[in-house]
Amino acid sequence: MRPSLTSSRMTSSRLLLGALGLTLVLSACGGGGGDAFSEGEGDGGAAAPRETITVGGATFTESAVMIEMYKALLEDGGYTVEVKPVENRELYAPELESGTIDVVPEYAATMAEFLNLEANGPDAEPVATGEVDETVEALRTLAKDKGLEVLEPAEAANQNAFFVTEDFASQNSLTTLSDLGELGQPVVLAGTQECPERPKCQLGLEQVYGIDVTENLPLGFGSVQNKQAVVEGDAQLGLAGTTDATLEGLGLVVLEDDKKLQNADNLVPLVHAEGPAGTEEVADVLNSLSGELTTEDLGELNRRVDEDREQAADVARDYLTEKGLIGS
Repeated sequence: MRPSLTSSRMTSSRLLLGALGLTLVLSACGGGGGDAFSEGEGDGGAAAPRETITVGGATFTESAVMIEMYKALLEDGGYTVEVKPVENRELYAPELESGTIDVVPEYAATMAEFLNLEANGPDAEPVATGEVDETVEALRTLAKDKGLEVLEPAEAANQNAFFVTEDFASQNSLTTLSDLGELGQPVVLAGTQECPERPKCQLGLEQVYGIDVTENLPLGFGSVQNKQAVVEGDAQLGLAGTTDATLEGLGLVVLEDDKKLQNADNLVPLVHAEGPAGTEEVADVLNSLSGELTTEDLGELNRRVDEDREQAADVARDYLTEKGLIGS
């Protein structure tokens, strides 16, 4: 039986609508539709996974704490992080330059002179000073030639510190190394084997501050024997680091380096510029720590690891949480 005219028209209309629908679908897949597909990448526009960031550095307590703080900060920012501590700067510096390591916690003056000697030879004029801005600028210039970027320095610095007993300081109204020089009293120094020849140690104390050092006892940098010699009066002046938090408990006090004999060894993140850590976002994450960390803070973190036997990772996370730098 032939279909009715009405039935034929309805069938034609359905075919026409179907064809138009197919045309619209095909149009959406071509022309301008290619951009929409590429933006979504088939997953609703989800961001691509971030590359893993490798944090390196040395193995002593302070460096271990800094590495763990960088790790926790970056992980809180959504990054996957691996850590690669090695024994010393001579080992991790080439890996940082090659990109095997992406970021390390460094000391501004020490790293500036390390790169200065590499670039200009063993007789190079020093570039680091007691001024942190000058020292960091010198470091940035040298680091750039190695493909490295220097982020913001912290107030925290680990430098030579010379200490006396609180009683000795109180009796002689001493707060600075200049005060000790002006006292004019001969002192025995509990230092290191190399101290008498070092411009930042005995030579500097004599030449810059006019301190009369009559003898150097080579008892080691910040060692128990070093501190005990001052406590017991075998030496009047001892040598440790500014982040040594054990001094106060022993009744010892650091004299201020008011003439900036020591170079500005402030903590600073050093980054492989072309790697996954060489972004503004990572810089913001790491610079947030630099804006908070003080020398006193760092000394207390060291003490918790060395004296209280806490894990560096736990100490680092506690500090960052307390300062509001990461979520609890």
